Amino acid sequence: MVDRRGDMLVNFRDIQAQSSKESRLKKNLFFRGGQLTDLTAEDKKILTDKFQIGKIYDFRGQEEVTTQPDVSLDGVNYENIDILASATSGNSGSLQDMIINATDIREAMMKTYESIVISESALEGYRTFLLDLLDQKQAVYFHCFAGKDRTGFAAALLLRLSGASDEEIMKDYLKTNSARKEVNQEIINAVKATLTEDQIEGLQIALTVDKNYLLHAREIMNKHFGSFEGYLREGLALEKDYMEYFQALYLNQKA
Repeated sequence: MVDRRGDMLVNFRDIQAQSSKESRLKKNLFFRGGQLTDLTAEDKKILTDKFQIGKIYDFRGQEEVTTQPDVSLDGVNYENIDILASATSGNSGSLQDMIINATDIREAMMKTYESIVISESALEGYRTFLLDLLDQKQAVYFHCFAGKDRTGFAAALLLRLSGASDEEIMKDYLKTNSARKEVNQEIINAVKATLTEDQIEGLQIALTVDKNYLLHAREIMNKHFGSFEGYLREGLALEKDYMEYFQALYLNQKA
């Protein structure tokens, strides 16, 4: 497990670490985390040499990417998939939107997770992500700003596809709070002089995840598509045998 502070490898982990033997997800293939800015030489070696990341998926919006671009890594492909491009409510997941919505953050976060499940850009984006994984057959890194919402939902999808239980999925999702504890405080300290007390309190909430957010996403998924399988077929327009192909590629086969 590798958790780093600062704007480096923050909230970085192999999602397989939370997966049970029953799910059989292979190790060192799916890595999640935060934006890849200001990486040290050591950070770059962790990604390229130790874990041999072949592709990076960046789920951030265009403004986020422009103002805080990922570093370029030799031999590593990069793709930006703006998950919340078409979202009309909630927040984009950026730090700026977290501050703007800080005084009513819980409602904004619930709306954000609705957008993550049913907005046009999210459906198109996660479809693109999941389809591309069938062609990768190499380690990948996927992220947004903090690696918690857009990224957390993507990790939940992959774990669900692998056969992980709801408990295991939630365990990976909530690990973000401990992984980002120190860097979240650094962010608060850097901006608190310009914020009200209510905004500071709201930002503290916005920088963490809550199990109710992911549960709400599941409720929205079931409401609109009937089930996870329905979400894959109707929402993402994936072939009915997508899960079978995914598992053949990324799961250890039963003995």
